[in-house]
Amino acid sequence: MLLLAYIQNLDPLDYRLASTAIASLPVLILFYLLVIRRWLASWAGAAGAGAAILIAWLVYGMPVEMAGMAFVHGAAFGLLPICWTVFCAMLLYNITVETGQFRNVRRSVASLSKDGRVQSVLIGFAFGAFLEGSAGSGAPVAVCGAMLVGLGCPPLTAAVICLIANTSPVAYGGIGTPIVVLDEVTGLGGGRISVMASHQLPILSVIIPVYMVKMMCSWRDTLAIWPALMVVGGSFAGFQYLFGTLHLWGGPEVWPVTDVGAGILSLVSLALFLRFWKPRKIWSFETAPGHEIPDPTKSTVVAALKDPHVSAEADIARSLLAGAGTDDDSRPLRVREVVDAWMPFALMAVFLVLNGFLRIEEKKGVVEVGPIKTVYAVEIPFLHNEVERAERLQKPDRTVPELEKAEFKFIWLSAAGTPVFIAAVLSMGYLRMTRRQIAAVFRRTFVQMKVPIPTIMCMLGLSYVTRYAGMDATLGIAFAETGILYPFFAAMLGWLGVFLTGTDAGSNALFGSLQKITATEVWNAHHTGAMSNLTLDQAQVLICTANSTGGVMGKMIDAQSICVATAGTNQIGREADIFRKVVWHSVILASIVGLMTLLQAFVPPFTRMVP
Repeated sequence: MLLLAYIQNLDPLDYRLASTAIASLPVLILFYLLVIRRWLASWAGAAGAGAAILIAWLVYGMPVEMAGMAFVHGAAFGLLPICWTVFCAMLLYNITVETGQFRNVRRSVASLSKDGRVQSVLIGFAFGAFLEGSAGSGAPVAVCGAMLVGLGCPPLTAAVICLIANTSPVAYGGIGTPIVVLDEVTGLGGGRISVMASHQLPILSVIIPVYMVKMMCSWRDTLAIWPALMVVGGSFAGFQYLFGTLHLWGGPEVWPVTDVGAGILSLVSLALFLRFWKPRKIWSFETAPGHEIPDPTKSTVVAALKDPHVSAEADIARSLLAGAGTDDDSRPLRVREVVDAWMPFALMAVFLVLNGFLRIEEKKGVVEVGPIKTVYAVEIPFLHNEVERAERLQKPDRTVPELEKAEFKFIWLSAAGTPVFIAAVLSMGYLRMTRRQIAAVFRRTFVQMKVPIPTIMCMLGLSYVTRYAGMDATLGIAFAETGILYPFFAAMLGWLGVFLTGTDAGSNALFGSLQKITATEVWNAHHTGAMSNLTLDQAQVLICTANSTGGVMGKMIDAQSICVATAGTNQIGREADIFRKVVWHSVILASIVGLMTLLQAFVPPFTRMVP
């Protein structure tokens, strides 16, 4: 192997402002192509990654072979386990759609109450969180929006409240994908990041149901159902905390199923509560003139979804709408029908919990299944131990220069996608799917993933190039100039990342390493003063997690989510109206996360919430 040792230089142009500007170019190019030019996310991600490689080579002096392998390293991690997990989650969802079971899932939820306010939190918040955790990729907004319209909610209102509802669950979306990504780019540990997220998100989970109902009606009507709001928000927050921190108390690592478990259990909690409590007055949606139930076969919807510049989730929305249509069958569901409908998701939850025990064993040492190991570490050629960190980033007590490791971990069994795939295969047998149905499900899933998979790979490839070249450190030092206010801006940077990339995982890939470096710089400047209550590790965990928890509030304004919302509620052409209605709510909620992060960074006893 060629020796291509590279020492990071955080000011390659010998002028800090110019170096910062050139380091920000990949992100600016990404912004321009996504927001201004409306390119497909995969194309924009590839262009941003290409720019990062060129800057690393021509400006930072990183050998082009190393820059190229850094991209390959990130893209490989994007493929496994991230894309594998997202693919399998969508595969399981499509199984329930193809077999008709998802209609029974939908009906079982919608039948729990006749009150429009209660239906909104049941479907938009609790059921939406379950869909975010088990499928993600636009499922909550498209499906829940269509369901609420079918129940009589005005389309614009349905789109807005579903976008607001789909916030606090996003950090655990797609079987915990955002946290997995944040762990990979920061090395802070998924379990520890989950604990920090669980010390922030449950607070928002109590607020969001109240917030979304207030968007539909007056304060008087909102407070009239305060017991139901407290039950659904409180139970979801409690279960979110439980699943996110269970490993702290000796239990398995089940944080990837936080949304799945909390969503289902909050649904059950409110269903049981509704057996003993009813609103004094049933509140119903005011049907708008010309109100129509969304029809996925309508030419306007189909044409919009076929537009390649609409969003990276256009193909997904088509099948989501097909699975969320209205039912003419008003008869009560039989117990066996409900069991069959929920069985695929129950199997998924069971296997993911078992997978948590496997993760515990892997931390103790090598785990073997017969002659095969569950994890293989592959050294990346030209990159592994070939990058020396910049002097400013070196540990002060080191005896030798620190080198950056570059090992791809081939995790074939304990990756979250594998237990989901096993559940999908067993579900095919349980639901007695034909070969034609199985082929259709795989074909639909592959089509849905044709944009998200290359997008994820390009975003992570871009992230790895900036990380190994030192470009993210250049930006991190610049951001550290905000001083003690940075914890607030950390959440807002995550918010910007989600607005740009369309996903919390994408934002974590783009800014996660930068956040860790900036946290280090801020702590070094203030650890004897304002940040004296936190260790360096704690400051890094808090600020990096804020990228994800603050980022989730940007989910309601990114182009992909708004596109899916308009498609799901048959509001094609009203994207600007929806954006205007949610943008300030997005800013307000992100600011709440930023203020929460500030308190946890500086003010006792809130600092004790940082693991």
